[in-house]
Amino acid sequence: MTEQSPVTEATAKAVPALPDAQTVTAVTHYTDRLFSFRVTRPASLRFRSGEFVMIGLMGDPHPETGKQKPLLRAYSIASPSWDEELEFYSIKVEDGPLTSKLQHIEVGDQIILKPKPVGTLVHDALLPGKRIYFFSTGTGFAPFASLLREPDTYENYDEVIVTHTCRDVAELTYGANLIESIKQDEMMIELLGEENLAKIRYYPTTTREKSAKMGRITTLIENGELFTDLGVPPLNPETDRAMVCGSLAFNKDIAALMEAAGLHEGANSEPGEFVIEKAFVG
Repeated sequence: MTEQSPVTEATAKAVPALPDAQTVTAVTHYTDRLFSFRVTRPASLRFRSGEFVMIGLMGDPHPETGKQKPLLRAYSIASPSWDEELEFYSIKVEDGPLTSKLQHIEVGDQIILKPKPVGTLVHDALLPGKRIYFFSTGTGFAPFASLLREPDTYENYDEVIVTHTCRDVAELTYGANLIESIKQDEMMIELLGEENLAKIRYYPTTTREKSAKMGRITTLIENGELFTDLGVPPLNPETDRAMVCGSLAFNKDIAALMEAAGLHEGANSEPGEFVIEKAFVG
């Protein structure tokens, strides 16, 4: 069950009081560990789907000086580049310097948003291919929420395989709901085309709670189950491309598997067969 806060005319007109302030327009809680929120978008902000920005809140006053410093962290933008608002997907950490505060935001509150997007999970960093894999764990799904609503994703590839691995089934809700909404929403169908939306192959797995498919995606790549389940050939540098976003250990393990299959890591300056978002850990 999710709880969503509505946007009202009063909250939409909140006056910025923080530096680089943006106003919260919606908040949805999925579990006791995960939530998403939307904020207003700076008129000057331009970004490529898959990039991230620095967002945050003011920290507690210094016990002696009373001064406050901003607490900023890198957050992938979960909304596509054409969206009028910005969406973010976050974990809740009770003793986290930022997320302990961020998880309590409500509609009408303000956050700090530095309008300087960067990142490697962009189409420009990949060479042309036939099939693209989005590998994610936890809130690492966020940049793919953006890319799944980006027309270039479907123009560039014949197949879009989305893997999302979490501990429990409830933690898959954000990604599952988003993919379902993309396939059902009339605006998305009109924007992307039904034939393109048919390219999406969603492959969720859990590592703790029993579900239809269990196991770490790294294990399912190694033993070949991923490819057997989807009816596709093993990774091939001639045809396959991949984007990776998750924990540091996950990123490292996936990179090793990609390289073992003959894929080379790319960057904005030198496109390759796979890319990893190192600045964001979910």
